[in-house]
Amino acid sequence: MSVTKIHARQIFDSRGNPTVEVDLWTSKGRFRAAVPSGASTGVHEAVELRDGDKANYVGKGVSKAVDNVNNTLGPKLIEAGLKVTQQKEIDDFLIKLDGTPNKGKYGANAILAISIAATEAGAAEKGVPVYQHLAELAGVKPPYTLPTPAFNVINGGSHAGNKLAFQEFMILPTGASSFTEAMKIGTETYHTLKKVISAKYGIDATNVGDEGGFAPNVSGAEESLELLTEAIKKAGYEGKIKIALDVASSEFYKEGKYDLDFKNANSDPTKWISGTELADLYLGYLKKYPIVSIEDPFDQDDWEAWSHFTKQAPIQIVGDDLTVTNPLRIKTAIEKKACNGLLLKINQIGTISESIQAAQLAQSDGWGVMVSHRSGETENTIIADLVVALGTGQIKTGAPARSERVAKYNALLRIECIKGSGAIYAGEGGLSSGLNPPSLHKK
Repeated sequence: MSVTKIHARQIFDSRGNPTVEVDLWTSKGRFRAAVPSGASTGVHEAVELRDGDKANYVGKGVSKAVDNVNNTLGPKLIEAGLKVTQQKEIDDFLIKLDGTPNKGKYGANAILAISIAATEAGAAEKGVPVYQHLAELAGVKPPYTLPTPAFNVINGGSHAGNKLAFQEFMILPTGASSFTEAMKIGTETYHTLKKVISAKYGIDATNVGDEGGFAPNVSGAEESLELLTEAIKKAGYEGKIKIALDVASSEFYKEGKYDLDFKNANSDPTKWISGTELADLYLGYLKKYPIVSIEDPFDQDDWEAWSHFTKQAPIQIVGDDLTVTNPLRIKTAIEKKACNGLLLKINQIGTISESIQAAQLAQSDGWGVMVSHRSGETENTIIADLVVALGTGQIKTGAPARSERVAKYNALLRIECIKGSGAIYAGEGGLSSGLNPPSLHKK
């Protein structure tokens, strides 16, 4: 039941950058895990250890993190003799070995790869699916909930070369009756949107960004929202699809203001707007479009703007750069009433146990929780198991395109098949409305 061997190597993520992969062996066999990497990363995230050697892999090599697994973390974990079913003890052991508040010594990428592999091994040891093992670790009982997918279909911000400041425009098939139907609605609308964009901007505009969404050269958010509205209508799913935004506003926060023209090196500082003005812009969109969730509407340290907006907006306000899946940041956000939703990214915190803890802390205050991929992804599908295990009812893992994104959606389709009629589809019930806690939390 304990670990017999651990070996790490450098592989590549979906952006062609190096990342860490770990193979972990027990008497049951080999268990493999790889970690994702973000582009728009919050300053408060756990440390992703990179080599910084510009002569190799443009400084993004992970040989130090790999060596840390092979020479320190792995051997010491084997020596400790912990059982693979003891996920929290394994994670706590790795955290203690690192000894820094942000996993900066050995790297959150090194630690997380071992943590995920141990989860896979723990499930195999118990002879149960990974989602069931994770649910048992989290104390969540069946029936299991399949999440509403948030498909990122229009890309802007740091994920695309267009003028668009906001990073993601997502469609959520809240009116579907099952995850399978949600995939049908999402893919059909995605392909309809491609036709709409091609007709308006030309075939070049249907090239996709890091997460599979289109990146047409739109003038701003309103134009993107109009495109989505048209595609939803043409696909025949008006009323069945809601819209979510990930603004990633820390990317364009300058000198206490927000620069919606931040990709222009000569942007006019007199046109930068305040947090209050940006909040008014969002409130205007809420009146016009079926938006149910906005992520990172303000900078990661602009607490005042967050609290001001959350008080006003009757929707889910999600903290990502603000909360970075970190229980300390989540506690502060709860105290300040800064948001009512958590974006859960396992590599922001660096272990599976801490990810579960972060989700439960957010849920204890009635928040919605959206489990999320990163823009630099691998084929690893642990987040599909995690979202079912925690019953949070929301996942975002890109457009229904590009294999590293679709791998997660396909994993959820398989889980739905296994569970059959016993699995519940979240629909709109998984989202915090800002007024009522998600119904899924009342287990």
